[in-house]
Amino acid sequence: MKHARACLTLAAALALAPFAASAQESESPYSWNVTGVSDYLFRGVSQTDEKPTLQAGFTYTSPVGLYAGVWGSGVDFGAGDPNTELDYLIGYGVDVSDNVNFDVLINRYTYIGASDQNYNELITTTTFAKQYKATVAYSNDVWNSGTDGWYFAVGGEWALPQDFTLSANIGRSTFEKDIAKDYTDWNVGVSRQFGLFNVGLGYYGTDSDGRYNSGKLAHSRVMLSVAIGN
Repeated sequence: MKHARACLTLAAALALAPFAASAQESESPYSWNVTGVSDYLFRGVSQTDEKPTLQAGFTYTSPVGLYAGVWGSGVDFGAGDPNTELDYLIGYGVDVSDNVNFDVLINRYTYIGASDQNYNELITTTTFAKQYKATVAYSNDVWNSGTDGWYFAVGGEWALPQDFTLSANIGRSTFEKDIAKDYTDWNVGVSRQFGLFNVGLGYYGTDSDGRYNSGKLAHSRVMLSVAIGN
């Protein structure tokens, strides 16, 4: 099986959400981000064979809330291709009320040199009081397998002394057929802005079914990230 690249940091879907949010809040319609990570974790599973990599994203947001962007990362699924993931996204974000924002996007996961692994996912994120998030994602062709896959997640972030931020998230991946066991992933971390750089340190893991699917790639671990962007 393909390392259970289950259908964000939360995982890649949640990892994409900050690009949309920063684009909407910035005076410029353009936003960008370059990040170095000690491991690329997607819903609790390493996509780089537990190795560090660079990631980058760019998003344009129109005045009416429509946005489009691209996000890329190194990957390592073993010998041969792919070595690069390149995702294309288009979405729309709207403030439902003073305390509720709703965002919906379509993400196209593509793997350079391994098009047989490409697939689409619809991702919705509802943000409450600017600090709590609920995500529902769906693909009718998860991992290009022809199988339905769902992802449900909730999370939040809280201000700490000395300008630190605490975040915590939990997600659940489910599958229509027996391509993988349904599993739960989670993470908790702290981050802080240091000048131009945002530094984050988190602890990530999955339940026993996640580890059954992906072996050591889903074991609990610490991940360090250093990001710059607007």
